[in-house]
This record gives sequence, C-alpha cells and structure tokens, in this order.
Amino acid sequence: RPRRAALDSAETYGGDEGQQSSSLRSWKMSLWPLSTCLSDCPCPDPTELDTKGKVLRVLMAIGKFIVLLGLLYLFVCSLDILSSAFQLVGGKAAGDIFKDNAVLSNPVAGLVIGLMVTVLVQSSSTSSSIVVSMVSSGLLQVKYAVPIIMGTNIGTSVTNTIVAMMQAGDRNEFRRAFGGATVHDFFNWLSVIILLPLEVASGFLYKLTKLLIDSFHIESGENAPDLLNVITDPLTDSIIQLDKSVISDIATGDPAAKNKSLIKVWCKTNTTTTLQNVTVPGQDNCTSIEFCWTDGNVTWTLMNVTKKINLERCKHIFANTTLPDLAVGLILLVLSLLILCTCLILIVKLLNSMLKGQVAIVIKKILNTDFPFPFGWVTGYLAIVVGAGMTFIVQSSSVFTSAITPLVGIGVITIERAYPLTLGSNIGTTTTAILAAMASPPETLGNSLQIAFCHFFFNIAGIIIWYPIPFMRVPIRLAKALGNRTAKYRWFAVFYLILCFLVLPLVVFGLSLAGWQVLAGVGVPILVLVILVIIVNILQSHRPRWLPPVLRTWNFLPHWMHSLSPMDRMVTAMTAFCSRRCCCCCTCCKSSQKEEKRNHSSLCRTTGRANGELEMHSNPALSWDGEMEPEPNGDSATAGRQEDVRAERF
Repeated sequence: RPRRAALDSAETYGGDEGQQSSSLRSWKMSLWPLSTCLSDCPCPDPTELDTKGKVLRVLMAIGKFIVLLGLLYLFVCSLDILSSAFQLVGGKAAGDIFKDNAVLSNPVAGLVIGLMVTVLVQSSSTSSSIVVSMVSSGLLQVKYAVPIIMGTNIGTSVTNTIVAMMQAGDRNEFRRAFGGATVHDFFNWLSVIILLPLEVASGFLYKLTKLLIDSFHIESGENAPDLLNVITDPLTDSIIQLDKSVISDIATGDPAAKNKSLIKVWCKTNTTTTLQNVTVPGQDNCTSIEFCWTDGNVTWTLMNVTKKINLERCKHIFANTTLPDLAVGLILLVLSLLILCTCLILIVKLLNSMLKGQVAIVIKKILNTDFPFPFGWVTGYLAIVVGAGMTFIVQSSSVFTSAITPLVGIGVITIERAYPLTLGSNIGTTTTAILAAMASPPETLGNSLQIAFCHFFFNIAGIIIWYPIPFMRVPIRLAKALGNRTAKYRWFAVFYLILCFLVLPLVVFGLSLAGWQVLAGVGVPILVLVILVIIVNILQSHRPRWLPPVLRTWNFLPHWMHSLSPMDRMVTAMTAFCSRRCCCCCTCCKSSQKEEKRNHSSLCRTTGRANGELEMHSNPALSWDGEMEPEPNGDSATAGRQEDVRAERF
C-alpha cells in the first residue's frame, strides 16, 4: 500500500510522472493513429482489433463524448438553478442589507456587505445590478460603491470552492482540485488587501473611471448578447423564473416590494397610462389649478394613472404554487446541489475513463506546455485571453471556474495553467457587465458604466500585481499549501470555507461598525503578527541560520498552536462516536421491528449489549495516506520518508 501511495502521489497538481505502463498497453490499439506523433511510443499493429472491435471502440468513444456534453449541460443548468435558489432563500435579506446607506459609506463594511450578498445570492451579476440600481437612483455614490464591487469579486469565488469539495473522495484529486479552486480566493483576497487601502487613500479607481467616462461620449446600446443562455434558458426557465427587480426595489426603499414574491408569475404584461380623475388630500396636491375641483370635503384632480395588465402566465413548475419563497428556495437548493454533485462525480469518472494513457499525456502536453523560447512568457497571457473569452461565452465566471476545477482535480490542467485561466475569467465577467451597463437608459448610463469599469480596472490592477513577475505569483504557492493541508485534514476544507466567507467577514464588519479606531486597534496587531509569522516561516525553510535557535522550529509552542493533529484527533473521535451511535440506533431499530411479536424488551437489551461491543474504527475520510501501515519488512523509516515526499511534492 505505501508503494501504491507513492505511485499515486507522483502526479500531484497535474504532473506527468507516475503514469503506469499497463494503462498505455490497454489504449494503444484504439489510439494507434495518435501514437505516430509520439517518438517514444511505437505504433501497435492495427490488425490486433477486428472490424467489429474497431467500430465498437469508436462508437464507445463517441457515446462517452455525447454523455460528457450532456453532463456538462446539466452541470451548468444546476449552477443557474442553485443561484436562483439562493436568491429565493436570501434575496430579500440581501436587499435589506443594502438599505443602510450610513453603513455602506464605510469602505470596510461595504466590502463585507458585497461579499456576503454575493455569497447569499450566488451571483456577482445580481449583487452588481443591485449596486447599479442604487447608484442610478441616487441612493449611493459611486465612490462608496467601489468597495462593494470588490466584495462581490471575492464572493463569486465561493462557488468553485464548494465544487472542489465534491472531489474529496480521492486525496490526490482533492489536493489538486481544492488548490486549483482556492487560487481564485487567494488572488481576490490579496488584491483587496492591497487595492482597498489604496482606493480609500487616493480614490484611483474612481478618478480613473470618471476620467474615462467624461472623455468619451458613450451612448446607450443594445443588451449584452445571449450566448450560452440560449441553450440553458429553455431548461432553467421551465423549472423556475425570478423577478430580480424585487431585490433592487427593496434595496432602493420601495415599501411595496417587501410583500412581493420573487417568483415570476406573469411573463407577458402590458402597461397602459390613462388620464383619470383621482382624489388628493388637498388643492396643493393637484396637478394644476385648472384641473382641480372640490366636491364637498373631497378634492379631485386629473392625473396620469399607470396600470399593468397581465396577459400571459409563466409556464415554469412553480408558476402556480402557493408555497412561500423560502420553501421553494430550499426545495430548489436541495435538488440543485444533488444534481450538481451527481453530475460532477459522473464527469470526473467519465473523464478518468477517457483521459488515460497516451490521451492524457497528449492533452496535458497541449494544455500545459509553454511556447518555445523566447516566447514562453506569451503562453500565460494567451491563457488569460482564453479564460476571458470562455467566460464571456458562458457569461458567468462561477460557471467557468467551476467547470475547470474537476479538470485540475484529475490532473489534466495544472494549477499553474489554471491560475491565468482564472484571472481571465475575472476579466471576462466584467466585460459582460460593461455590455450590460451600455444598455442602461441615458440618465443612468454614466454611473452604470463607471461602476462596471471600476470592476474591470480592479481586476486589471490585481493581475498587474500578482501575475507578470513570477515570484509575485503568491496565490499559486498559497493554494498549493492549502491543498496539501486539506488533503491531509479534509475537515479543514469546511473550516476554511466557514472562516473565510462567514466568520472573518462578520468579525471585520462588526469591528468596522465600532469605528476605524477599534478596527485599527484590533486589526493592526493581528496583521503585524501574521506578517512576522510568515517571515519566520520563510526563514525557517530557506535561511534557518539567520534565526536564533529557539525560532528555528515552532516546537517551543504548545502542540495545538503549530499543528492540526490535536484538532484532527478530536474531530476523528467525534465523527467515530457519532457513527457508532447512529449504527447502534439503526441496529436496535431493525432488530426490534423483526422481533416485535416476540420478547421485545429482552431482545432490545441483548441488542444493546451487542451494540456495545461494536468495534470503533477511525474515519477513513479523516486519515492521511502517509499514516498507512509500513511495508511487511518493518521499514518504518522508508514509510515516513514517503509521507514527507508526498506532503511536500508539488
């Protein structure tokens, strides 16, 4: 088993090592035309397969490809329905969050609000449209909206992190998938840490976009083109359709919007405006003196009255439901997560069956090989362009990054190649927002475009900081380290998700509401401590002689302060205890049902004693491959070295 673990660990983060010759043999016959391109692999004899075998092999490959396309289609649709479910569950709450303008003027609070709202509705486009509506209506200034846009950029990365957790069954896949997903998180967080203080101090994004808008005479245009939505809308619209204007109306302070349902009932309506006699409180409320008269104690005037006439009902499943929005949202949430997990598992298994042997080698070489010298540096920027173009096609950065996460997990795409693709997806989602803003009315066009350009230049500035210089690609190293940690302690992935997208934002939000003095008094010492720990860790790895002997390791601290092993033992014990209790309850229930007509009480006592003798096993999901038993010859040192190699190799 340790030898097998060492072979499995050879291909970490998309490496090409560790390919086994047995898989090459099984695929040579079907890939003999392709193998002529590889100098290190001789062509197999085409006569080894008869005509029937060749036809069946080709039909099988075509069938797998068609099934893969169908699963990808369902995967994208499930992400769309998941976003609708989150909006039904927390959409009105998200609108209420935006109502407090005094809080939004605080840049840190605005950042956290943008993050939390995007996590709630699972759509940066929805949260950005709420911000645009508030700015257009005059409730929020553009300079206060910039931190909110930064927060939406962080919140949109939670989707592919959740998708990566679906690959926790295999440690190596989970290591790569979680690292490939969280590289998006680290890029967004690090960009905000650098650019938010710079924006608060100088307002460079606001001034740059203001200058750009004032320099060009931009006129309203058409809506952004529907590309992938043309394919997915027929299915998703038959399940649920939402009236997203309700969330914007709540945010802009419309009292009637709180009583409206987000579920769209009427798909075709007609609005008519007629001049009618209406009653007003007094003559001061009349439209004019000529059109104002009194009848006893009642004052009448002529006024334009707008009425909306419902013409055609929507045809989705929940069009005639009487359930509240929360119930419908929870139903869709469970179903969409179930479909999402099922599709992801099947996609990974199908890709693993298709991408074996020489096929995997060729695809990895095509996707992960740089251009020849001296143009190798162009490859990453081309990947950024590809990521932006693909995101523009699917019109969602969450969909694109969630789609490449399984490919990173199975090793087809390396994390070094996934990083520029992710950066490109950030650019692609802003171009869609710019096109959508250009369809705004003339009176709100300037503000809408300025916010969209703020989002665009924020991502451009982040790419300039964290990509062109190789040693500044810190998100890759952080994501790899986190991937190794979560592969060893899988529960840490859930802890990371809750900490980064719930606990930490709420703590910072509370401190910011108490005032910048409190935030600085608590945040600055913690930030200084984190920086010192990072510096000491770097010196421990590269220049330990520069440190005093006591700081060359963290062993002088309590074990729980520099290792997750104590916490892992506690989580393992809790999981095993819960598993044993559930097993005892299930066994007792089954036994009592079978023997209910006989001596019920004595049999339950016997069953209880039997259950008390159940052996407790540690949860394999919380174990580490390096903790497997050593080889039969008892060479524990070799097993320990294999564990170290497995934990450190990228």
